[in-house]
Formats: sequence, structure tokens, C-alpha cells
Amino acid sequence: MSSQFSLLNQKRFGPFFWTQFLGAANDNVFKVAFTVLVTYKASEWGGIDPAQAAFLIGAIFILPFVFLSATSGQLADKYEKGRLMRLVKTLEIVIMALAAFGFLAKSPNSLYACVFLLGLHSTLFGPVKFAYLPQHLQPEELTGGNGLVEMGTFVAILLGSILGTTLGGWGETGLKAVAIIGLLMAIAGRVSASFIPNSPASDPNLKINWNPITETIRNLGIAKKDRTVFLSLLGISWLWFVGAIFLTSFSAYAKDVVKGTETVVTVLLATFSIGIAIGSMLCEKLSGPKVEIGLVPFGSIGMSLFGIDLYFASQGLGVGGPFTAGSFMLQSQHWRVLIDLFGLAMFAGFYSVPLYALIQSRSQPEYRARIIGTNNILNALFMISASLLAGALLKNGFTIPQVFLVTALLNAFVAIYIYSLVPEFLMRFLTWILLHTMYRVKITGEQYVPDEGACVLACNHVSFADAVILGGTIRRPIRFVMDHSIFKIPVLNFIFKTAKAIPIAPRKEHPEMLDRAYEEIDKALKAGDIVCIFPEGRITDNGELNTFKDGIKRIIDRTPVPVIPMALQGMWGSFFSRASNKAAMTQPFRRGLLNPVSIAVGSPMAPETVSAETLHAKVLELRGNWR
Repeated sequence: MSSQFSLLNQKRFGPFFWTQFLGAANDNVFKVAFTVLVTYKASEWGGIDPAQAAFLIGAIFILPFVFLSATSGQLADKYEKGRLMRLVKTLEIVIMALAAFGFLAKSPNSLYACVFLLGLHSTLFGPVKFAYLPQHLQPEELTGGNGLVEMGTFVAILLGSILGTTLGGWGETGLKAVAIIGLLMAIAGRVSASFIPNSPASDPNLKINWNPITETIRNLGIAKKDRTVFLSLLGISWLWFVGAIFLTSFSAYAKDVVKGTETVVTVLLATFSIGIAIGSMLCEKLSGPKVEIGLVPFGSIGMSLFGIDLYFASQGLGVGGPFTAGSFMLQSQHWRVLIDLFGLAMFAGFYSVPLYALIQSRSQPEYRARIIGTNNILNALFMISASLLAGALLKNGFTIPQVFLVTALLNAFVAIYIYSLVPEFLMRFLTWILLHTMYRVKITGEQYVPDEGACVLACNHVSFADAVILGGTIRRPIRFVMDHSIFKIPVLNFIFKTAKAIPIAPRKEHPEMLDRAYEEIDKALKAGDIVCIFPEGRITDNGELNTFKDGIKRIIDRTPVPVIPMALQGMWGSFFSRASNKAAMTQPFRRGLLNPVSIAVGSPMAPETVSAETLHAKVLELRGNWR
């Protein structure tokens, strides 16, 4: 975790972090204060139905995302990003000056206009923000950097919400304080932006297409070239759908369901914000130095379970109200509500951070900001849909807890649908579960695995799960070559097939499969992929290395690439190994859970120096005495 927080002390990240933090906090001081006013003092601030006022404010805020995200994505690709962020922060000062007038003059129309303008501000800032990170962070820092940004955003939401809720209930004094704080935070954000380092334009010769419809369609076409990226965009947009319903319902939930005062809204928002901040920060710890999309299904499962339980936890509340924050916390039945909100938010952090990191890492650099802009359009459309759905359900007699239940059930169905379209997510989830329940893996020498370009990994073969352990630990996707009988093992077959493993068989057993395997290996290496082989050709039945086959020579003679020796240590006698000529699966818990396992990676060997004998000696040296 220290490496994650150390980014805050570096110029490439620190000023950027505080700029976006201050902007998010300022947005929420304004929006929450305004929402509290139109919810609890509706007659003085426009006379809108209090139950739907928050949804209206949310819908107005996201309208600019629909119409201007395509243009803002192009601007972020065409121009230097530090300059753009400074211009956007200058615009924020102007907006908050208008907001100050609206609060002091008690002009709801001016404040609704500010809601729209703050949406414009966020529309312009979003693509620059997410395109900035991959330019200044290493691939292994992306998960941690995105986790910090998500954490900072929701801590800012928390602080802004507390301030907004508190000041919104202070009458005239509170309105003056909101006006002053908004201006000061906008100015502080502009000062912070002045320290953001230059970020060269990704495509300085880009000709701006001012038609948002045709540009959006074109960018969707670019995103669709990578199916996983495109569906990740939809996955993030769905999270905003879910989040929009929950976040914008807190005021009405506190008032009508809990029978609480404005201070209870603060408690709910604080719980939700802390949950998603902790979930975002834990992503680096759970995934290690790679983008671990296996956390995405894990997150969606938790979101649905806690969302469903929130419905049941909301039954029979409000007796003995109205509650202040203090009296609310003293009621035991309210703790279940807070646990559900915290759990839902924490799992939302597990869900969102890997998706953002995946999009940043897999999008083409020259199109990255436009892809993010397209994502913002999808986010906006999904949030508008969320507002319309929530409004329709409320008008037709649904309660707020029932809206939560519908949303949680929809989340489960959407998750199942997305994972059926892109099984890579589910495959990585199963791999991640296996690694974090059965084994405790340590890797040394990982720097020898190149960040890009083809190579062959050669490793000893100790168990049926070797490919799962290696694939779940190495930061790049790996094409495994494995015995066809192992490839067919239930459950593991789904993982291997989804990871595009290459089944192989001895020539005397299946010559066509053998030839087909070598053809597939050649194609993979020429495409710049990593291929991993187990040169022994079979799993050891005594814990020692078997003789290496000559297949490695056939591979590198055909496609000369570096060969990287590796050794698994500690797998012998574990759950999937063959201890004493018997599968240890017959005694699955004899070594308990979280068995210590190590992967030792050696320095690359030039293809002309590789033979079955030299490779065997190198892998044996790496393995040492720990089987």
C-alpha cells in the first residue's frame, strides 16, 4: 500500500489528485446544499415535489455529458492536458460566482443553471482526467492510481455532502457560507492545477468533429474493436445507473423512510462514501501490480447481495422519529442499514476501479480521451435512464426501498448477461478466487517478463493448477500450452478455454492436434503474445523434474524469441498435485488453506542458447530444494 500512497508526493500525480479532489468536493457542497433546500424547504425554493427534486437536479447535471462529451474527448486528445485542466478550473471560478449570487439572492433558476454549468465543467474535465493517468503512471501503477482517484473522489463527496447538508440547514448564515466556500474551493483548485505537469497531446493533428452524434457513433465503433473494452464501458455506465439511483435517493430515504432530519442524510452519505473509498483502496492490495478484472464479478455479486438486504433492512423503520444523526445511530435496527450501504459501496469500489484501469490500459493512446468521452456519454444516458426509471416507479406507488430492490435485482441480471458475453471476466474471477483461498503466492524476478513483445515462458509442471497460478500472477495475459487431458478438466476447462490455452497431445496419440498446436504457438508468438510451456510434458508424480522434451527447440527454431525459465516452488503436495502417485484432491484440506507458493523467474535466454538440457538445468537451479 505504501507505493500507492507514495504517488501523492510526486509531481506527476499529487497536483492532479488535489485538483480533482477539490472539484469533486465543490460540486457536492453546492449540489447537496441545493438538494437539501429543495427537499426540506420546497415551498421557498421552487415548489418541486421533494421526493423527486434530487432526481431532477441529477438529470440537469448530466445533460451536458450527453451533448458535449464527444467534443470534450476530442479536445483532450488534440491539446496538452495540463493547459486544458487549468482552463476548466478557471471556468469553475466563474460558475461558483454565479452560484454565490443564486444562494444570496434566493434565485432557484440561477442555481439550476449552475447545476447545468457544473455538469459542463465535469464533462470537460472527465476525459482529460482519465487520459492523463496512463501518460504519467506505469502499467503496474494504474490500479493503485485509479484507486486513489476513486477514493479521493468519494472522500470529497463525503466532505462536500457533510458541508452541504450542514450549511443547507443553517438558514441565511448557511447560504452565505456555501457561497464563500464554493468560491474559495474553486480558486484553490485553480492554484493546484497550475502545478500539473505538461501532458503532450495524443493526436495534435486531430480535426475536431463538432457533431456529437456522428462523433459518438465513430468512437463507439473504435471502442467495439476491442470487445472487452466496449463491454467495460457498458459495465461502468451500469454502475453509474445503480449509483445514481442510490445516491440521489438518500435525501428522500432519510426523510420518508427513516423519518430523519437532514443530519441523517449525512450519515448515509458518509457510510456510502467511506465504503467505496475503502473498496477502491483495497483493489491494489487484492490485485497486486496488475489490472485484475476478476474483481469485477466479485464486486457485482456483493452489490446485489447488499442491495437486496437493504430492502429487507428498511422494513418497519421510522417508528419513534424524527431522528437526528445521534438518535439514528443509537437504534440497533439502523445499523443493518448502514452495514448494507457500506457493503454495497465497498463492492462497487471493487467493481469500478479495475474497469477504469482496463479501459486505460487497453485503449489505443491516440483515441484514449475520446473513448473516455464516449464512456461519459454512455454514463449520462444510463444516469438519465436511472432518473426516469426511479421517477416512474415512485409515481406508480413504489417506495424508495422497493426501488432499491428493483435496482439490486436488475444489477444481478445485467452482471450475468455481461459475463456471458465476455467470459474473460468470470474466468479471471474464478482464477482470483482460487489464488486467494487455496494459495498465498510470492513471485521473484517478475521484472524479467517483458511489458510487451513475444517470449516463451518455460516452467516445471507440478500440479493441475499450475497454469491458473501463473496466469493469475503474471501481469500480462499468457497463452498456455497444456496436455489435452488437463485442458478438459471441468471448471478448469472454462478457465483454460477462455484464456485461449493451446491443447497439445503426443504425436503417437493425436498427430493432428500436435501439428495444430505448433501452428497456434507460431501465430501467437508472431502476434507478440506470451506463450508458456511445460517442457516436461506431464505433471511430476514424485515432486522432481522430469526430463524436458525437445518441443522447445521446434518452437524457437520456427519463431526465435527469448525464452524465460521459471520455477514453481511449494506446489508439491498441495491440493491439485499428485503426491505419492495420488491426486492430493482426495485429501483437499490436509495442508489447510492459503498454502505458501513461490514463483521464481530467471533472466531471459537468447533463443540460440536454448536446448532441452540447458533449460532443464536453469529451471532446476531456480526451483532449488523447495518442491
